[in-house]
Amino acid sequence: MHSSQRAVAMAFWDAWTDPALAWFADNGLVGLGLLTFTEAFIQPIPPDPLILLMAAASEPPRLLLIFLIATLTSVAGSLVAWWMGDKWGKPLLDRFAKPATVRRFDTLVTRYGSFGVFIAALSPIPYKVLGWCAGMGGMNHRSFIAAGLVGRSIRFGVEVLLVGLCGNLLLDFLKGPGFMVISLAAALLAWPAWRWWEGLDQIPEEEE
Repeated sequence: MHSSQRAVAMAFWDAWTDPALAWFADNGLVGLGLLTFTEAFIQPIPPDPLILLMAAASEPPRLLLIFLIATLTSVAGSLVAWWMGDKWGKPLLDRFAKPATVRRFDTLVTRYGSFGVFIAALSPIPYKVLGWCAGMGGMNHRSFIAAGLVGRSIRFGVEVLLVGLCGNLLLDFLKGPGFMVISLAAALLAWPAWRWWEGLDQIPEEEE
């Protein structure tokens, strides 16, 4: 890790102390790839804090590497999740996912197909559980990969661009009234999104 990146990291860990995340950060781009890959099928540490951290301490050429590594390894990890769902299916979901969450993802895949995968790849909802459900349901590989690539590209691309290219301007904006504006806008957007997500919990007729 470069000295400038390490300086940002030290400030970051003051607020977000996580030894596992620190280990990934200390291994630079390789650590980022391992984090995004494993997060997409088994482990719970979100990659976004590390992506933001690395982007804040990087020049434009390295920003492209951060974006590509995060996106491609995350989609590759989701294929492992698909395979796990195809191989172990219900026992895996029963052990590691809440029934309501599984029902929501089943509904997401059944009702929206590839667009449902795109929603999960773009949003903070657990991408790995969708991969397990998609594998268990035998979703087409190409559709699954394509939707994941688009969703992850948008999600990680926006993060890298905002922090990497507009970091100082963004920080200055957030220090003023901009933080309140963004917080209010996020709350207004999150409410209908949360209601929609809750509405996906549909109990099968035989269980009612």
